[in-house]
Amino acid sequence: MRISTVTMFEQSTASMNRQQSDLMRVSQQMASGRRVVNPSDDPQAASRAIGVDQAKAVTEQYSDSRISARNSLSQSESIINSVSDAITSAKGLLIQASSDTLTDEQRESIASELKGVYETMLGQANSTDGNGRYLFGGYKDNTPPFVKSADGSVEYRGDTNSREQRVDATRLMPVADNGVTIFQSVPSGAGYVAEAKRVGGDLNEGTLTFRGPQINNVNDDDYGTDFRITFNDPADTFNIETFDGTGWVPADPADPTLTDVEYTGNLDGSAQQVSFGGVSVNLEGTPVAGDSILVAQADGEQRQPDLFRTMEEAIRVLENPADNATKKADQRNTLITAMRDLDNSLDNVLTVRASAGARLNELKVIDAVADNRMLNYTQTLSDLVDLDYAEAITEYSLRQVGLQAAQKTFVDMKGMSLLNYM
Repeated sequence: MRISTVTMFEQSTASMNRQQSDLMRVSQQMASGRRVVNPSDDPQAASRAIGVDQAKAVTEQYSDSRISARNSLSQSESIINSVSDAITSAKGLLIQASSDTLTDEQRESIASELKGVYETMLGQANSTDGNGRYLFGGYKDNTPPFVKSADGSVEYRGDTNSREQRVDATRLMPVADNGVTIFQSVPSGAGYVAEAKRVGGDLNEGTLTFRGPQINNVNDDDYGTDFRITFNDPADTFNIETFDGTGWVPADPADPTLTDVEYTGNLDGSAQQVSFGGVSVNLEGTPVAGDSILVAQADGEQRQPDLFRTMEEAIRVLENPADNATKKADQRNTLITAMRDLDNSLDNVLTVRASAGARLNELKVIDAVADNRMLNYTQTLSDLVDLDYAEAITEYSLRQVGLQAAQKTFVDMKGMSLLNYM
């Protein structure tokens, strides 16, 4: 068989090109540190690597989301801690103001200090994060959630949702509680709160004061029912009404706690105890017809909790001189109610703070799980596409020898021509 000179040159060139291509491929792998530089190097490994890369990128995005969530929760937790300190300070001021030895001027001074605490709470309730969003407005975070109305009271204008953020594929975490949860709620099991006001909402006109309420029997059939004590004319008798969900109705006259009970107006100098539904209040003083004592669940429909309203009522009675028996009774009743409300608010704020702390701890756990997952992804990617340098160096040397052999063969063969023998 005869081999033409053209064929010999073409085969030699193809062999050198193939050997040089293999050498370049190994050189590229060594330069990049990757075994799979192009999908054609290992199509199956390249396909799996794309999936692992995508999962790794998603995990990194959730990691960034957790950083944002942690910042929001940390800021919220810090502000809520400040709110709890403010409530504690306010409670101390009310205890001080309750002393019978204080003058009206001294109580007015306490009211001035209480105003400062009140304004501090309002500022904390309207706190923003680093991006200018209001923390406690829910998803309505572009305007202050708490705004003073024309009459000086504070209104909540945010929504009742808690802003949430996805921190992992299976976890959508609240990163900021709304203002209602913090400033207008009480913890479950907060019990009852009493308030001295006439049925229409005006202040009582007599000198009636109360203590309590105290829970005596949680197994009573009527326990958990809001009720009010309204005094008649003459004011030595009263009616008890309960709220049935739509309106006030007279309590069951057959109830043993109501049989033959009359209020004596403290004529004998001792307080009278009135009980209903396993709850009792101690009454003292002389009421006027139409005066009323509301005994309602702290989170009930008849008396919605509101930290700012509590502070406003306390400031009101401390600013106004108690220059007669009626005002003194109003002052005493209001301070008793306010202190009970502050206790409930403090318990609620501490509960919310504990919840924020628990979520911060959860983020640490999620971070630890995500870190392990990232290590697994990195190891999988390394197994799929990373280069074994020892193997690559060996192959590189082999390809060099192959290229040199192809070149030497070509040099030797190109001199083999019939013309040399003519």
